[in-house]
Amino acid sequence: MSKDNYILGIETSCDETAVAIVKNGKKIISNVVSSQIESHKRFGGVVPEIASRHHVEQMTFVLEEAFDQAKLTWDDIDAIAVTEGPGLVGALLVGVNTAKALAFAKQKPLVGVHHIAGHIYANRLDEEFQFPLLALIVSGGHTELVLMKEHGIYEVIGETRDDAAGEAYDKVARMLNLPYPGGPQIDRLAAIGQETISFPRAWLEVDSFDFSFSGLKSSVINKIHNAKQRGGELKEEDIAASFQASVVEVLTEKTWKAANKYNVKQVIVAGGVAANSGLRKALDKKFEDSNIPLLIPPLKLCTDNAAMIAAAGSIAFEAGKRSEWDLNANPSLTLR
Repeated sequence: MSKDNYILGIETSCDETAVAIVKNGKKIISNVVSSQIESHKRFGGVVPEIASRHHVEQMTFVLEEAFDQAKLTWDDIDAIAVTEGPGLVGALLVGVNTAKALAFAKQKPLVGVHHIAGHIYANRLDEEFQFPLLALIVSGGHTELVLMKEHGIYEVIGETRDDAAGEAYDKVARMLNLPYPGGPQIDRLAAIGQETISFPRAWLEVDSFDFSFSGLKSSVINKIHNAKQRGGELKEEDIAASFQASVVEVLTEKTWKAANKYNVKQVIVAGGVAANSGLRKALDKKFEDSNIPLLIPPLKLCTDNAAMIAAAGSIAFEAGKRSEWDLNANPSLTLR
């Protein structure tokens, strides 16, 4: 029987300072997240310089808390996994340099992890993977469909050609003067609104699994501007409901089509927008009568956290992958 492994994960790609310890890639021993939402709220979005500064200030405290919760010591840790990209370069550098310093000082293997791979493996903290599987990744910076035939191997079969879904959510939220973060605010309003406005669905080519939300975003903005110019009034909850209906329909239908084309044994959803109640309900309904299991992580694992990085890092560690001392932050890192 193979020895248990304990992976320390570090995540600082955006505005959460997070450290976690995960056993065998599947069991969370500790998972500590220090959020910066209150610091960025007054600016209406994440300010990179402020995010980096907060990471520096919080890292030591978050690291200590992760060990306190786990009731483990450095002797128990088998490797350190860290987000190397993509993300904000200054924020990433804090995590990467922390991981490198700790790996050198404690003589532990170092494993760089792709942020989106982490979001995918957040699902494995809840249930074991069944291959081949299809992952729908929906976040502020990414909208992708990824086919996986085995652990750690990713084939991107569809991606956004312009705005990511989460980015469109944030921009529409700003147009409606909703507080940051905008995505949850749109979701909240959509739940009480009516789909009274017909916004476009960008299906693209017949056989395409790519996404495009720029036209939808522009359509919403134009609708709001035109209403204001004519002195009319649009209910913000109806705008939210109509906008969300467009996003959710495209995401759901393309995921369903890809799942059937590739005969997958499981569909998983990952990324911050996986917390969206409208998307969760639509996917549940679409797949409930199919023979394809749908896996969506609990809300606490949808947003950025370090347990997901440790989970992905565990797979890489077991496969013998190691990062060298020249590991650096890569804000444009591709999933491979």
